Amino acid sequence: MTAQKDNKELERTGTVLEALPNIMFRVRIDGEEGELLSYLSGKMRLHRIRVLVGDRVLLELEPYGGKARIIKRL
Repeated sequence: MTAQKDNKELERTGTVLEALPNIMFRVRIDGEEGELLSYLSGKMRLHRIRVLVGDRVLLELEPYGGKARIIKRL
């Protein structure tokens, strides 16, 4: 049960600012300054869910801060 609790703490919403090669995106997290480099999750690739510039997305942040995984399109 603690693993799910930890995942909830690392989830944020944001807006896609730029689409980059190799299914990478530059995303601005709501309520924070700056941008974050993000990539699509495997399930989104498998089901061919498209993410476009301007879309609102749910992100799962890495615990060490480098990148984020886009896990849902809102």
